[in-house]
Amino acid sequence: MKKMKIRYSQPINSDTFDLGAQRGASGRALAEAIALTAEVCGQPLSSSAVDMLAGDLGDFDETAILAALSRCRIELQGRLTVPDILARIDDGRPDADEAWAIMPKSELASAVWTDEMVQAWGIALPLLDAGDIAGARLAFREFYVKAVLEARVRREPARWTPSLGTDAASRESVLLDAVKKRRLSAAHVKQLLPFESALVIAEENMAQVKLKNLH
Repeated sequence: MKKMKIRYSQPINSDTFDLGAQRGASGRALAEAIALTAEVCGQPLSSSAVDMLAGDLGDFDETAILAALSRCRIELQGRLTVPDILARIDDGRPDADEAWAIMPKSELASAVWTDEMVQAWGIALPLLDAGDIAGARLAFREFYVKAVLEARVRREPARWTPSLGTDAASRESVLLDAVKKRRLSAAHVKQLLPFESALVIAEENMAQVKLKNLH
């Protein structure tokens, strides 16, 4: 009687296996989402084009990309492109309308803005000084959208900095709002505000830390 050979399973490096499987599943899910989005938008893509887009987008946060694709399905009609998707990524940068609303319209006003907003404001300011508000807004929007897209292509995170106006009350409100939205750290803002306001921020931070420790 022939002896049966028993084959024992070989040990698997769990880290390598899980990572590879996760990346594979993630890539397939992204490619499928791109293909379906292109179809919904009205111009289906070839499998090669889908794979190319998935590769271009593969090192972005998957949740952010899937959310951007969801917006594309609602907002777009026609050919789906990488810029269409990148323009809808939520990476902390405001859209053009919100960015324009944040801009300080006088020396009294304070603002917390990104590098792209600062650059776009430099383009719009001469038109604003000349009284061409509509032209200033249009120039701001066009430059800002392009600058944000280029920053996302370079994989640069949003960098927020304060611009302090002369009105103290407005300054405090803007800075505290930036802390609440996690655009500036409490430690940074405490250096820019009077002692009483800094104390409020410190107490709020301590309360948040205690809440986190409870969970």
